[in-house]
Amino acid sequence: MLEIGSVVDEKYKILNVIGKGGMSVVYLAMNEKANKPWAIKEVIKNDYKDFNVDKKEIEMMKKLKHSHLPSIIDVIEGGNSLLIVMDYVEGRSLDDLFVEHGAQPQDTVIDWAKQLCDVLSYLHSQNPPIIYRDMKPANVMLRPDGNVMLIDFGAAREYKPQNLKDTISLGTRGYAAPEQYREDGQSDARTDIYCLGVMLFQLLTGMNPHELQPIRNIKPELSSGLEAIIAKCTQVNKEDRYQSCAELLYALEHYWELDSAYRKQQKKKLITFLVPAGMSVFFGIGALAFGMLESRTRSSNYDAYLLAAQNSTTKEDEIENFQRAIRLNPSREEGYLELLADGFLDDNLLSVEESEQLRAILIDYGDGNQTNERTFQSNQEGYERFAYEAGIAYYYKFEEKSNKKNAKGYFEIAADSEYLESYQTERAKRLYKISEYYSKVGIVDEAGDASVTYRDYWNDLVALSGGNLVEMDNARTALVMYEELVSQMISRTTEFKNAGVEQQEMLLQLEQIKEHLDSDFSSLDESNRAVLEEEMQVLLEDMKKAERMVESAYRQTGEVES
Repeated sequence: MLEIGSVVDEKYKILNVIGKGGMSVVYLAMNEKANKPWAIKEVIKNDYKDFNVDKKEIEMMKKLKHSHLPSIIDVIEGGNSLLIVMDYVEGRSLDDLFVEHGAQPQDTVIDWAKQLCDVLSYLHSQNPPIIYRDMKPANVMLRPDGNVMLIDFGAAREYKPQNLKDTISLGTRGYAAPEQYREDGQSDARTDIYCLGVMLFQLLTGMNPHELQPIRNIKPELSSGLEAIIAKCTQVNKEDRYQSCAELLYALEHYWELDSAYRKQQKKKLITFLVPAGMSVFFGIGALAFGMLESRTRSSNYDAYLLAAQNSTTKEDEIENFQRAIRLNPSREEGYLELLADGFLDDNLLSVEESEQLRAILIDYGDGNQTNERTFQSNQEGYERFAYEAGIAYYYKFEEKSNKKNAKGYFEIAADSEYLESYQTERAKRLYKISEYYSKVGIVDEAGDASVTYRDYWNDLVALSGGNLVEMDNARTALVMYEELVSQMISRTTEFKNAGVEQQEMLLQLEQIKEHLDSDFSSLDESNRAVLEEEMQVLLEDMKKAERMVESAYRQTGEVES
């Protein structure tokens, strides 16, 4: 253990122990120069025969950024230990709160559960997914502002589809899911759902997690809908639980709809509507009441179709459920956005067939009067968000990679958006400019004049590639812009030359791209750079090819510049 008062890495002074676990000790430390407190978790490697510290996974944890997660800012390795420096979270654990006050109010627990669903969804959405595996009150901190923070990633692991079981069975008994103890089991997102369900049981009932049972057996005043949710979370078989935290979050946000009392009340209201109490009054008030009921039912059914799409077992059923939601309410954006992201881009590719399906849905006369897209456009904010995502899909992920024209119309809408983030509108403007050239370059009007010249095209390509694009936008957009310029130099060398672009201009751009790759991309952390490394290597090879093409084109006409 670290000595109280000692200084780690010449900057972190150890003040006291603030927590102990089966595999680690957590200290409160102070960076005296910055006057900032930190939490330092010490993992003693040799104390655990089967424990192997995975540096890759720790690096993966360092890149996580979420409002309900402390940030890891430093990792210090010693001979027998690993020190992980992270944000110090002010507050108290839910375990301390539980020990002091027992069962917690239902609404409060549901609010905590929704926050935890949000952060677990974030972890599960990483590539590869991160499975937390140790959800319990001691690992959840309640901050003074009422929000919770998920701490202690000692048991977390990346989900590896090729593995048939976990390498180490970690977790806290009583909270851990059955598969965490089976030889043939591997934990996944549904494991975290089980652990969360057990913790909710304890916080709501005040009972030991080993005594798992229907919550209303212990506290009859609790919601029957919430009872059903916890029962589903804690099923022995993973297939019988909620299959994602998004699905669980939806259930928590609508738990009252599952209450038997709610169902009885709705039935009673419906019967009341059907009893005439004066025909003229009935028809006047009844029309309004049924209109309100229909509106609420329509909204509920829309969400139900989206949920059904998420849980569909075949791609055909998934797309059909998205279509049903869109037909029900063509003005809501969720159906279109989820159709695009989950229905078509789940494999990171937009095929020609999927593009045709998307277009067919947009031009379908859903309500009989106008197309779905026309109705959707009445929701300006939602439509502009969809236009941006559709433009990105067609530009980056369309099967016909050389065809950027499909992205043009969507980027034109996104570029003028009042609702998108500024970086999104700026990106849309850049990509729109490139997309526009695909529909104009080489096209002449009736008089035989070109709508744009290759000199114009070259000037705009150079302008779009200028500056530190990594800082102004992001690394992926920077690579796209550089690759566009380089690929056009390869395929349009002669056209650029004939339009008056000098050889030295082209070679200068290649030099500047190389300088950008060396300087601008150096600010990326290792994980982000690793993701882009292959694309950068392809770009460097294309730059060599472009240089050869340029030199060859000018050499043929004796115009080689010294």
